[in-house]
Amino acid sequence: MADMENTPLIDPNILNKPKEVVATAEAPTIAKMPSKPNSAPDKGGFVWGTGRRKTSVARVRIKAGGGELKINDRKLDEYFTQPQDRKSVQAPLKALNVSSSFDVFINVKGGGTTGQAGAAMLGVARALLRYEPAWISTLRDGGYLTRDSRMVERKKPGKAGARRRFQFSKR
Repeated sequence: MADMENTPLIDPNILNKPKEVVATAEAPTIAKMPSKPNSAPDKGGFVWGTGRRKTSVARVRIKAGGGELKINDRKLDEYFTQPQDRKSVQAPLKALNVSSSFDVFINVKGGGTTGQAGAAMLGVARALLRYEPAWISTLRDGGYLTRDSRMVERKKPGKAGARRRFQFSKR
């Protein structure tokens, strides 16, 4: 005990207190995050959200309106031909029952159609969350705010791809 009193790393006041007092010592308080996120619309009245999946990036703008949904200046049905891609883009709006009360404009590039649909879904969900922070529980429970972090693995040197090796030759 005498050795511990001389070390500069231990507060000598703690050593003299009973164990139950030391165990219930107050932890330092952590600063709380601001309760209101950046939800102010820009000059045109739009609220922005960004979504990513694989190599696709979607920039989403939403505004209170009549339910118009355009992707790269084309209608949803013209841009996405697969029904599962159309459903995934509209899923956050339908989960909140606001699909007919917002105009949604999406610019998406990179990747394939499924990656672009996933990026658009995340962007729409993030824009809706910025518009109304109270919707976080519905969007979080539906899984619309979770970013799919799976990416293509990089090619390694000395191999044909990420993991595939060149053909082995014994002689």
